[in-house]
This record gives sequence, C-alpha cells and structure tokens, in this order.
Amino acid sequence: MLGWEFPPFISGGLGTACFGLTKAMSKLGLEVTFVLPRPVSSGGESVHVKMRTPADINYQKISLEEEEYERNLKNIKIKMIDSPLRPYETVESFKHEIEELIHAKQTRCSLLHISEQSKAEAVGHYCGDMHSEVQRYAAAAVRLAMQDDFDVIHAHDWMTYPAGIAVAAVSGRPLVIHVHSTEFDRSGEHVNQTIYDIERAGMHAADKIIAVSYLTKNIIISRYGITGDKVEVVYNGVERNGNGLNFGKIGINKDEKIVLFLGRITMQKGPEYFLGAAKKVLEVMDDVKFVMAGSGDMMRKTVELAAELGIGSKVLFTGFLRGEDVRRVYEMADLYVMPSVSEPFGIAPLEALNHDVPVLISRQSGVSEVLTHVLKADFWDINEIANKIVAVLKYPPLRMTLKEHGNFEVRKLKWEDAAQRCLAVYNQVVCEPACV
Repeated sequence: MLGWEFPPFISGGLGTACFGLTKAMSKLGLEVTFVLPRPVSSGGESVHVKMRTPADINYQKISLEEEEYERNLKNIKIKMIDSPLRPYETVESFKHEIEELIHAKQTRCSLLHISEQSKAEAVGHYCGDMHSEVQRYAAAAVRLAMQDDFDVIHAHDWMTYPAGIAVAAVSGRPLVIHVHSTEFDRSGEHVNQTIYDIERAGMHAADKIIAVSYLTKNIIISRYGITGDKVEVVYNGVERNGNGLNFGKIGINKDEKIVLFLGRITMQKGPEYFLGAAKKVLEVMDDVKFVMAGSGDMMRKTVELAAELGIGSKVLFTGFLRGEDVRRVYEMADLYVMPSVSEPFGIAPLEALNHDVPVLISRQSGVSEVLTHVLKADFWDINEIANKIVAVLKYPPLRMTLKEHGNFEVRKLKWEDAAQRCLAVYNQVVCEPACV
C-alpha cells in the first residue's frame, strides 16, 4: 500500500482513512506493508503504535526507514522514506520547505567536513519541486518492492500513482488505485495540468479503481475517460472510539452556542461560505460563536474576511487540531457545518455524528449519498445555510432528532465493510489473469 500520511503523522482526512481501513484489514488477516514519505517533523506519538529502531536501506543514496505498528495493527508494516513529500502542500510552501532542507543539509555537511562532492550528493536528494519528490518516492518504493513479497499494489491519490505504476511494472502485480480526491475537487476548473496528467496516467494504468463516492466515480468517468466497469465505489467508515491522541487543551468556553467548521481552510472546503452564513446568523442571533478548526492556504484570507464582515469577535480560529482536541471541540459543538464546494466523501461529518453533533453538509459532497438524517444545502446558498443553522440552534427538538437518528445512522458505516469491499476488489484483480 502506497500513501502519503498515516497517524500520528496526519494532515487531513486521508491519514484517518488509511488508519481505519488498514486496521480493519488487519482484523481480516490481510498483511499490509504501507510505504509513505518520511515526515519531516513528528506530531507526537500515537497510542496505537509502537515505534521500533529504524532499519536503513541505501538505494542511490536514499535513506529508508522501517517502523512497525503493532498494538492494533499487528499485520500492518509501515515503511518510511526520507522525503519531505506531504499532502496539501502548495507549490510555494513546498519550495520553502525544500530550501530549508537544503540549507540544513549544507550546514550538516560543513560541520562534518565532508567533501564538496559528497555535499553535492547530499543536497541533490532534493530537486526543488514536489513533482521531483513524487518521482523520488516512486524510485524508493520500487527498491522496497523488490525486497518484499506481495499480491496487490494499492495506491492512494495522485502523489503515489507514479510509484504504483513503477512497482507494478517491475513486480508484475496488479495495481489498484484509490481516489480520495481529484484535481477538479482541489482546484475547480483551473487544474494543474501536470497533476491531472499524473492522475489520468494512474487511472488508465490501474487494473481497478476505488472511488470514495459515486460523485467521485462520475468525475473519473467524465473527466478522465475511464469506463464505468473499471471503477468500484467503496464508502469510508468511521472509527467509533477515535484515535485517542492526547494534545492538551484548546481554551473554548461554552457560554454561547457553538457552530463548528472542522477541516482544511482551503478553497475546496468553502470557508468563505461558512463565514457568509455566519454573518447572516449573527444578524438574528447574538449568542453564537463560530469555531473554525483547521489550517490551510486560505487561513490568512479567511481571518481577514471575518474582520471585513465585522464578525471577528464571533469567530475563533483554533489552528490544526488532533486527537483529544478534536474530541473536545466536537463535544462543545451544537452543530457541525461542512459547506464544501467539492467533497469526494467527507469523514468529518461522520466523526461529528459519532460525537452526537447534528450535521449540516453541502449537497456537493460524497457523504451526502449515504447520510439521510442530516441537513443539506448547496454550498453557495448562504441564506439556506444560515436558515438551517438558526433552526438547529433555536429549536431543541430538531437538534435532538438529528443527534439521535444521525448517531444511529453513522453506526452502519464501518471500516470493516470498506475493508471487505477492498478485499473483493483485490480478489478480482488477482483472479482475472488466471481466469482469462
């Protein structure tokens, strides 16, 4: 399995999805080797994993680390590659991080008094752009694949598709790609052509494609030229007990009604529509606070927008939250709102329902396909969003009905079912060559 984040090193929903899916696969007896870029900095230790001494492997002077997660993931082996590749990076932020890494390597080389040639080799690991890192990740994944025995390659999202194609070429094993998001979800109509080309190549090279919703499946068919019978829809699940990470406290007082936005603060998630609706709610209700939990490339613009709308004192920006902080902010919330412009699935609404929080989601989301006992609105209709927020906050019977039925409904979405569906896809691609 090829992916670019895994707890406790997470930046968004993909890490949560990979954790839940592989944990369920482990219970089914599947053995998964998970290869991901080595995070530059750790965010703390997960209680679900036990870190072991790294084992270094050299391939064209690429340092590889292997760590095993044992406690709840006894069949899941994690292999980390020394790469700064991270999800949700912008080109500018990635270049800045590369520059810092090169400077750090140059400083370390000088301190060790190694030769200029060795210094050039050390710095040369980082080619200065995200796409080079994607190819470097692919080369390292091939080296790891040559040392392991496996039946199927499962690649998550575009950064891993070149690695998946390369590993499939050298191993002869079938390739399954998992589409959690497309470039059209992230960028609208103004797609990055290089990323689109990588996504399209991965989809056409794959033996099977797993989409997280029918919304995503339709995009794959219409935008990438893929036949429908090649795409299987596997909905995400929810971890009933959470991940249990402890990251301290976040200072929110429950003296007002709390409306929660939790997700990346980026174009795809519709933060400006959340604030637009907040403005309208505050025109008729004063005892409400809007909490925006997350980080992203639109953070500064969103903070400035809150000030421009004159609601800055009513909007709290918490930054990126994990584990215990996420649990606490859900427990404080009276309503969770996800006004996403384009959401392939959306795990956060499931987590909110799991914590007995009523949910309002955009109709432009994959999760709206599987949830009935939630409120829905078009992401652009801030009047409808505001009206439904007011209804939930003002009428306790509505809030209680949404909480009770929503929590019951979310129990049907299990990672065990998703794992079984993925196993069925694996069996198809492994069987097909022999069955022809």
